[in-house]
Amino acid sequence: MKESNDGFKNDKLSKSSSVNSLPLILDIEDFKGDFSFDALFGNLVNDLLPSFQEEDTDPSEGHSNINGSDALANGHLRGPPDAAKSAQGVSGPLFPEVDKLLSLFKDSCKELVDLRKQIDGRLNSLKKEVSSQDSKHRKTLTELEKGVDGLFDSFARLDSRISSVGQTAAKIGDHLQSADSQRETASQTIELIKYLMEFNGSPGDLMELSPLFSDDSRVAEAASIAQKLRSFAEEDIGRQSITVPSVAGNATASRGLEVAVANLQDYCNELENRLLSRFDAASQRRELSTMAECAKILSQFNRGTSAMQHYVATRPMFINVEVMNADTRLVLGDHTSQATPSNVARGLASLYKEITDTVRKEAATIMAVFPSPNDVMAILVQRVLEQRVTALLDKLLVKPSLVNLPPMEEGGLLLYLRMLAVAYEKTQELARDLRAVGCGDLDVEGLTESLFSAHKDEYPEHEQASLRQLYQAKMAELRAESQLSDSTGTIGRSRGAAAVSSHQQISVTVVTEFVRWNEEAISRCSLFSTQPATLATNVKAVFTCLLDQVSQYITEGLERARDGLTEAAALRERFLLGTSVSRRVAAAAASAAEAAAAAGESSFRSFMVSVQRCGSSVAIVQQFFANSISRLLLPVDGAHAASCEEMATAMSSAEGAAYKGLQQCIETVMAEVERLLSAEQKTTDYRSPDDGIAPDHRPTNACTRVVAYLSRVLESAFTALEGLNKQAFLTELGNRLHKGLLNHWQKFTFNPSGGLRLKRDITEYGEFVRSFNAPSVDEKFELLGIMANVFIVAPESLSTLFEGTPSIRKDAQRYYWWYYEDCVFPSSLHCDKLLIWLPLRFIQLREDYKSAKLAARLSSLWPSSS
Repeated sequence: MKESNDGFKNDKLSKSSSVNSLPLILDIEDFKGDFSFDALFGNLVNDLLPSFQEEDTDPSEGHSNINGSDALANGHLRGPPDAAKSAQGVSGPLFPEVDKLLSLFKDSCKELVDLRKQIDGRLNSLKKEVSSQDSKHRKTLTELEKGVDGLFDSFARLDSRISSVGQTAAKIGDHLQSADSQRETASQTIELIKYLMEFNGSPGDLMELSPLFSDDSRVAEAASIAQKLRSFAEEDIGRQSITVPSVAGNATASRGLEVAVANLQDYCNELENRLLSRFDAASQRRELSTMAECAKILSQFNRGTSAMQHYVATRPMFINVEVMNADTRLVLGDHTSQATPSNVARGLASLYKEITDTVRKEAATIMAVFPSPNDVMAILVQRVLEQRVTALLDKLLVKPSLVNLPPMEEGGLLLYLRMLAVAYEKTQELARDLRAVGCGDLDVEGLTESLFSAHKDEYPEHEQASLRQLYQAKMAELRAESQLSDSTGTIGRSRGAAAVSSHQQISVTVVTEFVRWNEEAISRCSLFSTQPATLATNVKAVFTCLLDQVSQYITEGLERARDGLTEAAALRERFLLGTSVSRRVAAAAASAAEAAAAAGESSFRSFMVSVQRCGSSVAIVQQFFANSISRLLLPVDGAHAASCEEMATAMSSAEGAAYKGLQQCIETVMAEVERLLSAEQKTTDYRSPDDGIAPDHRPTNACTRVVAYLSRVLESAFTALEGLNKQAFLTELGNRLHKGLLNHWQKFTFNPSGGLRLKRDITEYGEFVRSFNAPSVDEKFELLGIMANVFIVAPESLSTLFEGTPSIRKDAQRYYWWYYEDCVFPSSLHCDKLLIWLPLRFIQLREDYKSAKLAARLSSLWPSSS
């Protein structure tokens, strides 16, 4: 439609442009829908503009090489040459259709104004019509609202009426139901009274009862009625006993109900026995339906307790004695051999599996027969634990006395504890398996715990007694081994070596065995102690046993090693001789001294090995505490700290023995050093003759022997001691060696060549003690080497030596204080002379001290030396 309008319009426009007299016609439909001003404008002017566009594009297509001079700047376009010739002197406008367009636009404006007036008129008409319709609509809605309100009121009245009728009908129904219930109750009561009167005959007379009570097909109904009658009669008797009887009739009625109650009780007993017999017969034939019927009826008598207990009691596992004997043989074996925990564990596992399978089979029957299977399962499982399992545990676990312990040859307390742990663990597994099968509301875990309550009450005491028994047995075994080695090992050994080697050494393997016992005991504590606080208390007590055992064992081992040092010292004292003895006696004494020295060296090594093993044992205990004990003590406040303190206290005795032994080791070493120096040091070592032979720059034989001995004997100390213990021991030994050498050298006289030899010995000793890593000892030997220069220089150079070397006087002063601490200076020496005593004492050892009159020469250095 729009396209036809556009065509019509275009045709009109073309005609108007050609004749310039026809007006524009615009349709109102052009402004509906998706209106576009550009499209409307195009439809108006497209008929005029294409003629101008053709005139504008033709010259450009025919003359593509025309330059810019062909166009005029005033708006006129220069055409082709031919056209120019035909239109010389005539200039046309740039838009020749402009007048037509102007006329077109004016006509269009007029049409638009007319259209707007038409639209406005229509809008006014529509507004009036809408206003009129809206008034009518509002009036209609008001009338409808009034009608709806009336309908709501009618519905409310109808609903109220319906509710009232419904309530009335419900009341009528309740009254009818109540009346029917009362009628039925009255009918049942009449019937029950009739039956009650039958039971209210002569006592024990059950022959005149209705056929209901003797008909086997109506046993369930008879049982139900009998239970109702008995309940009614018992309640009535109870009420009569509360109310004081005032008339004779009450007493008669009461006596009559008592007769009925007695007869009903007899009948119920007879009926219950009859049902139980039928239940047993059906059970033997495996007629589950008959069993279920009887069990359902029997559930009316005491909630079926008698039937449940009767069924459980008649199970073969409870009535067959051979089953109990088979259980004992399976777990304990025959009487010819002693049961072991591993065999008992296997036997219990097999037996408990058999019990679980049997209970599982019985559970299937119980679920199919009894109306309350959970109650029956609770009775069955309780009977299994209290009868079958308890009978076995009584034979397996015989609690020993703490006064008379079972001998170790029969396993001791440890065998009982291991059996207890195995039985407890396997029985707990049985309880979990029975719980999985089903045991109703029975607390099977608590019942299982009660089976072991008598054993668990005294368990901590038995565990500690067992550890003590094991320790005593181990010590007896070690003593027996030591005595055996003593009886066979002294052949071919010297007397001194035999005396020392007879002492038993500390064994890390033995301590490891102590820890293994304790670890096993801790595992049992964890098994038996369910509460963290109880576990922590038991673990602490068990660990204290380990501390006591290890402390006693290593302390006794160190004391035995000290005994070797003491015996070696006694041997040395025995062979000390005076100065006036024969050569033969001296030779024998020297040989004996060599044996004593060998004993001392052997005892030194033995003690160092003991110290090393003692440290390893303590480290094992500490590691065991950190890995296994400490975490179990955390639930109890202060338990961890208390155990650490107990551990330190227990090891203090061993530390004291080790300290005393190390002091004895130093005494032993220094005694041998003094013996070697006394035996090997010659007077000519430091006062060689002036025969023109070059001086010997080698260490003296005594120095070589002493260093070799120290290197040999201290090798074990370097290996055994560690850390601060090693440093303290070597520092003390170095100080004692320094002191001993000074005391030894004061017995000799030195010439210059001897001074060189002495300095060579000091250098040798200093190089050896440097391996001690003790700076204070190294410094002492370095200063001692400097002080040895007083023997080397010429007499006239001594003053120059002290005056030109101030450090000698400074070093000498340091020596004085060392001597003051060691108390080696004469007791009559005053403190004001202390600073000059040592250099003067050294200088007095010079061979030429008197001949060279050195005292007078040095008077300028030490005026108070006299």
